[in-house]
Amino acid sequence: MPEPETGKPDAPAQPAHSHTATLKRLEQSSGSLAAQAIARMDETLPWYRAMPPENRSWIGLVAQAGIAAFTEWFRRPDAPQAISTDVFGTAPRELTRAITLRQTVEMVRTTIEVMESAIDEVAAPGDESVLREALLVYAREIAFATAQVYAQAAEARGAWDARLESLVVNAVLSGEADEGAVSRAAALGWNSPEHVCVVLGTAPDGDSELTVEAIRRAARHAKLQVLTGVLGDRLVVIAGGRNDPLAVAKSLIGPFAQGPVVAGPVVPDLLAATRSAQAAAAGLKACTAWQDAPRPVLADDLLPERAIASDPSAREQLVEEIYRPLEEAGAALLETLSVYLEQASSLEGAARMLFVHPNTVRYRLRRVTDVTGWSPSDVRSAFTLRIALILGRLADGDPQL
Repeated sequence: MPEPETGKPDAPAQPAHSHTATLKRLEQSSGSLAAQAIARMDETLPWYRAMPPENRSWIGLVAQAGIAAFTEWFRRPDAPQAISTDVFGTAPRELTRAITLRQTVEMVRTTIEVMESAIDEVAAPGDESVLREALLVYAREIAFATAQVYAQAAEARGAWDARLESLVVNAVLSGEADEGAVSRAAALGWNSPEHVCVVLGTAPDGDSELTVEAIRRAARHAKLQVLTGVLGDRLVVIAGGRNDPLAVAKSLIGPFAQGPVVAGPVVPDLLAATRSAQAAAAGLKACTAWQDAPRPVLADDLLPERAIASDPSAREQLVEEIYRPLEEAGAALLETLSVYLEQASSLEGAARMLFVHPNTVRYRLRRVTDVTGWSPSDVRSAFTLRIALILGRLADGDPQL
């Protein structure tokens, strides 16, 4: 009698593998192949022998996973498989930092060579060429998977480093730089150069990452260390390694957009870079008042505009570096400079007002240059000196200024 119907369709039978004997022998040999691969690495790869036991154990697991993944891939070559996950998913993310891409390639190559040397033993009679061809294709796939793993790790590190760098740059610019910022900078490769300055300007339109990379290329060419970032419409560069802020700004000016570029004064370290950043920011704000300002320009060359724009540090610097030294050098220098500036920079006019010979005025003005570093005969310097005299007199009249 026929069997009664159950109402359920028969389950589709799994097709038999065309190389069942080879697959079975491959499964049985996977453990010994992994052990041989690890032994070969220990013999031929010095960096593997020098690694701590924990990392060596993870590499062993990756080798075992690679052989197991090949076995599964040989079983179902047409099935979609994530080889990078199957092989490298067993290892922690930190392993990509401990082992370089070159070392990983050597590890994979060694494992493939061990598997290739065992083909004649593992393959069933007549399947040697089939297994060898499968291993060649798998080697290509594992190479792509390796590249993918390290590319993803590099992207993750790049994103994290960019965020870390942005935090450091923002801390310096906002005046909140502390030891934490120094530690973050050190993690980014900042080697604490002796001379540090901050350069500010307008960021170009477009991808900020391209701008940052352009700054890094310029810095490498100029042999400078940099921490950089785009904050709003500003491009900020903290540069270290040279004691000439104007030369630093000139070497990095290419990626900046049109408009003023201001370099702050040189300071000894990253913690003090806040002072350079504040000076550069004040100079960038006041630069519109000096239409003929050079590009780039030093923040210290913008002291009079910064002082007029209510920058307290610029006012203090003008008083302490110009007015007080002149005051200490004697009343004659202050009086002569004041009269000379009031007389439209005329030696003869100043001499008449002071009842002295023009040569005396000339000598005193040279002394002013020696004391302050600013020449009264230069139009721009004369403007700076005039502002310094005004601020000094105001400070003498009101100690709070």
